[in-house]
Amino acid sequence: MWSRRRLTAALGASLVLPAAAQFRVEISGVGATQIPVALGPFRGEGSGMVSLSSVIRANLERSGVFRSLDAPSGLDERSRLPQAEVRAQGADALLAGSINRLADGTFDVRYRLWDAVKGTEVLARAVTVPAADLRLAAHRIADEVFEALTGDKGVFATRIAYVTRSGRQFALHITDADGEGGQVALRSSEPIISPAWSPNGREIAYVSFESQKAVVWVQNVATGQRAMVANFKGSNSAPAWSPDGSELAVTLSRDAPAQIYVMPRTGGAPRRLTTSPAIDTEPVFSPDGRQVYFVSDRGGGPQIYRVPASGGNAERVTFSGSYNISPALSPDGRTLAYVNRNGSAFRLTTLDLSNGIVQTLSDTVDDESPSFAPNGRLIVFATRAQGRDVLMTTTLDGKIKTRLLSSGADMREPAWGPFGR
Repeated sequence: MWSRRRLTAALGASLVLPAAAQFRVEISGVGATQIPVALGPFRGEGSGMVSLSSVIRANLERSGVFRSLDAPSGLDERSRLPQAEVRAQGADALLAGSINRLADGTFDVRYRLWDAVKGTEVLARAVTVPAADLRLAAHRIADEVFEALTGDKGVFATRIAYVTRSGRQFALHITDADGEGGQVALRSSEPIISPAWSPNGREIAYVSFESQKAVVWVQNVATGQRAMVANFKGSNSAPAWSPDGSELAVTLSRDAPAQIYVMPRTGGAPRRLTTSPAIDTEPVFSPDGRQVYFVSDRGGGPQIYRVPASGGNAERVTFSGSYNISPALSPDGRTLAYVNRNGSAFRLTTLDLSNGIVQTLSDTVDDESPSFAPNGRLIVFATRAQGRDVLMTTTLDGKIKTRLLSSGADMREPAWGPFGR
């Protein structure tokens, strides 16, 4: 059988999923070009409080774009830029700030970013946030720094979803992009697979086996309200949202074997998109909504194909290797990420759709479920390392990897959410 875990619902295979725990971050690799940024503790950071500067530092380093340095001590947003000292440390930019608890229990957060090369101010902000949002505030500050220094939007305030198993209990988690600040969207004694974010980030589709078969659900992230949208004869799996959020591409085996269908996001009559004697599964829309990429073994082994979203003939996309599954498209539609099998190793791979260049990004051997960050600069994926199931992020050149390690538990099925909270 050529399937992997995300294909089991389409193929009716057995499923084993991992368990959950808290994250910690481990960063490896060195980027070719990194911006050196000096930052230190925000004035007023106290024990027991979220360390804004630590969260910001970890975010910037995890992106692969920045190298953090310790700022001269005693600085805050009111300080004058000690340009000579900062430049002597090798920093091109300096971030400093303060945090102050107000009488109503909220926090006043102020920060300033300087260009240490030009000696100029880049940005200065002041925000008031409740205590529960201090970590989110740190993510948003890191996003502002990222955008100010690179021109691209940061993704630190976005969220990821993933699935865990603890004993016989399964759970769908939603956390910040660094794995913290989590909530459990669903618990079940039956498997949960294939989470997929709606384009506006308000809903998440997934497959649940709670009725002893694969059924597609859509759930409101804020309220927890959910609705069954695909419960046809046979298996219902692998939901993927259209870019406008009005439709879902799904894999249905109602007319066996499994084929790709498109249906309203609220449920209703599905429209068959592929017709083949093979297994077609794992659909994903192109960012412009014109194409649907999917996996099929119609050529004898699993490869990635695409078909017009309006219907028509499918064309093969992957040709390097005999086994390619789990397609994910970058937000600009230029890069296809997928899992390639080489011998017994399953590795994260990318294909430049404009020039056909194939690149292997990982050195692990059991990779699954790639998902792009909404700015297209990072990919999150599941793999095994040192005997554990872990989630990792990687830059598109594969040089900077972040390992989100758990304290004695395993995680799978990551999906990176869109911009906006």
